[in-house]
Amino acid sequence: MNRIRFVFFGELKSPWAAQACRHYLDGLSRYIRYDTAVLRDAKEAKDHTARKRKEGQALLAALGPRDRVIGLDERGKAHGSKGLASKLSEWIEDPGRAPCFVIGGPYGYSPEAEARFDERLSLGPYTLPHELARVILLEQLYRGMSILAGHPYHHD
Repeated sequence: MNRIRFVFFGELKSPWAAQACRHYLDGLSRYIRYDTAVLRDAKEAKDHTARKRKEGQALLAALGPRDRVIGLDERGKAHGSKGLASKLSEWIEDPGRAPCFVIGGPYGYSPEAEARFDERLSLGPYTLPHELARVILLEQLYRGMSILAGHPYHHD
């Protein structure tokens, strides 16, 4: 499909995170088309369960039938940079589906949202702030695309 989608919750508040995300998205755009959906987080929910449910509903509404949903989750698989590049190649070469990377809200995903995941991707065993997770994901995808293109950004 040669396109990547992103679904994130909440606007970036820190100038450094917004600048870093723009930097890696600019680099990524040299290799592939992308689109981003930024969903409103459900801060008004009365408790964590209600918040996850409300954000899960918004996430499911934002997903298309051809999205290969890759949820970022500490319980997911960590591929390493070259392994992620290989998976990225597989995902973007699928003519019927586009990889759609999702970073959920601070309390995780609802069971309904998790049921929609095709894969889970881990950035490591750490719990990361949303903004930092977004920067790391974008950098690793840029790195993966540069590996696939034979660009010298990645060093062994």
